[in-house]
Amino acid sequence: MDRPFFKRSALSVIVAAAGTVLFHAPSSFAQVVLEEVIVSAQKRLQKTQEVPISVSNLNGERFDTIFSSGDDIRALGTRVPGLYAESSNGRAAPRFYIRGLGNVDFDLAASQPVSIVMDDVIQENVTLKSFPLFDVESVEVIRGPQGTLFGRNTTAGIVKLDTRKPTEETEGFVKTSYSSYETFNVEGAVGGTLIDDTLMGRVSVLSQSREDWIDNGFTEVDDALGGYDEKAARVQLLYRPNEQFSALFNYHHRDLEGTASVFRANVFTTGSNELNRNFDRDTVYFDDGDNNPQHYQGDGSSLKMTWALSDFTITSITAIETANGESKGDIDGGNIAGPGLIAFPAVTEDKADVEQYTQEIRIASPEGGDVFWQVGAFAFDSNLAVTTVDGFFGETRVTHENQAWALFGQVAYDITDQLTLTGGLRYTDDRKELFVDEQNLNSFALQIGVASIQEYAPVEQEDDQVSWELSANYRLTDTSNTYARIARGFRAQSIQGRNIAFEGDPSVADSETINSFEVGYKTNLLDDRLRLNAGIFYYEIDDIQLSAIGGASNGNNLLNAEKGIGQGFDIEVEYLASEHLMLTAGYNYSDTELDDDGLSVAVCGDPNDPALRQCTVKDPTNADGNVAFIDGNPFQGVPESTFNFTLRYSIPLTDSGELFMFTDWAYQGETSLMLYEAEEFVTDEQFEGGLRIGYTDFDLDYEIALFGRNITDEENVKGVIDFNNLTGFVNEPRTIGAEFRMNF
Repeated sequence: MDRPFFKRSALSVIVAAAGTVLFHAPSSFAQVVLEEVIVSAQKRLQKTQEVPISVSNLNGERFDTIFSSGDDIRALGTRVPGLYAESSNGRAAPRFYIRGLGNVDFDLAASQPVSIVMDDVIQENVTLKSFPLFDVESVEVIRGPQGTLFGRNTTAGIVKLDTRKPTEETEGFVKTSYSSYETFNVEGAVGGTLIDDTLMGRVSVLSQSREDWIDNGFTEVDDALGGYDEKAARVQLLYRPNEQFSALFNYHHRDLEGTASVFRANVFTTGSNELNRNFDRDTVYFDDGDNNPQHYQGDGSSLKMTWALSDFTITSITAIETANGESKGDIDGGNIAGPGLIAFPAVTEDKADVEQYTQEIRIASPEGGDVFWQVGAFAFDSNLAVTTVDGFFGETRVTHENQAWALFGQVAYDITDQLTLTGGLRYTDDRKELFVDEQNLNSFALQIGVASIQEYAPVEQEDDQVSWELSANYRLTDTSNTYARIARGFRAQSIQGRNIAFEGDPSVADSETINSFEVGYKTNLLDDRLRLNAGIFYYEIDDIQLSAIGGASNGNNLLNAEKGIGQGFDIEVEYLASEHLMLTAGYNYSDTELDDDGLSVAVCGDPNDPALRQCTVKDPTNADGNVAFIDGNPFQGVPESTFNFTLRYSIPLTDSGELFMFTDWAYQGETSLMLYEAEEFVTDEQFEGGLRIGYTDFDLDYEIALFGRNITDEENVKGVIDFNNLTGFVNEPRTIGAEFRMNF
């Protein structure tokens, strides 16, 4: 249950400990310095301190630790300033937010303003975004609009993932862990030269599983759900016959079978957002949904070719991504007898079949001169079939087609040794179309005459937009820089066809455009032992796209608000206090607000029966109380603030080994879970902590450790469903385990 006092105390202790170490650590370690961080946020390698963009890098131990017990990509949320992630579709369809901007739409055709880019390939569909993370070299979180180089649907930013590539030297690793709930995690890779001076390869594999551990009290079946079994692999071949040409081939595959999100009925009491006695982490009372099964598989391949000519470099990236699968769920979270009041049973099943083709070609000038330029073209083509199966209305299948192309260019000019100006421009044409393939198959509603086959004409939407950016980076000293950036981006128009499955009409949202303003400061202090990066931002979004989810029909309707406004700041610190003590911390504050006097959405429950309205709406409503006016509300589903902290301390035992302790904490501030504000649907002061204690042998290159995730066993609400009862779903439980890793 929620423990506000303990949460405040824990956060205070963390901050106090960090401050004590920061200001009282010994000063006799000037020879120890932080490693220089290189990023590719502008599609070329640069020092992060000299990039005029707010960007965070997560790699090494900080990255590996958060995935010790088999967590999926959502675990990245709150681990760097301003990034948040969640899902109501389990491990298969994550939703990302940066600096207060995201999209809570749970449909498999939903667009998002945060793009996931893995090995230079944009993962547009939500199922593609869920590919498991293993053998990862680095994660870059690039905040703010990135429309010039990365295109539409990047109005909030990008999470850029780069896996480890083949090398000439034969090397690899194996890592295995076992933890609570019979959770196994095995990861490994091996690579090296296959043909001298010509061909290199790398094979990476992942296998992670957890046994079912949640009992179904309704069917009286123990260990009925909650587990998963996921396997993935990646094969890469690097062909480099000479210094002028290289070709990198990447093939990857995943297969996931497990439990979708676990919805829990009436875990709030009207008037309170505290988890009540109906909540039992180990037990649910499902009468339908087959214990919420989920199965997805996917394949993808890409070919990146580079020609390094004397006057410029040509890069071509060709990729295809596919995924298909299904999730089923008892949406009401219980049965007609409870727990609590459940107005009617609700179970749905969603299936996706997606194919995505992308082609990018870039031409760039050589590095090292006063002027660097790059120009390129991009083409995108996707086909997504979404099938929704409802126990009453039957099975409906719709197809989404999306084609887009773009031309872009960017120039960076070193005006002086201190001042660099960067400008970029991109033109994008985007077309979308929705077809209804099948409707009400095997429908009970049709059989009893309360539904009918309707004719739906194809829905077509088209738009073209220009994105641009202008930034200045000024070197104040050899170790500090300040920058300013103005950027404009857009999220393409959206079409939502889910309501067709429930006798409704498809909905459409027009393109949204964002104008963003940012200033920042980056510096290395204390003889390069302290790195401090900070940024202040303000943005306005015209025609911001929203998803009105819930109400009496549990509808999912797209709409545009006139304007959305966001402002705040990020700050990130890395401090190497000594050779054996390392601290990091990050904080983001994002104040967001919807600006539209006439905007309204349906609220919880049944408009014809006030007794079924169990939530307490705080917004102004119409005369019947069925519609809430949401002008001035914060953006939905995103924390107002996030804080993350890590500390690593080591004790040398011999010249070849050390004991170490690593702890990481993440805090999530107030989060409004619906577009309308209600007492029950807001969370605050949520946090999770991790601990890892182990031994590293440098000569034999192995590591053994004990670890814990969510070590205080926090019960944090991650989302709600409002149409039927006070349903919620929560975070993962505490896990304790052991891990072994060996490099070779």
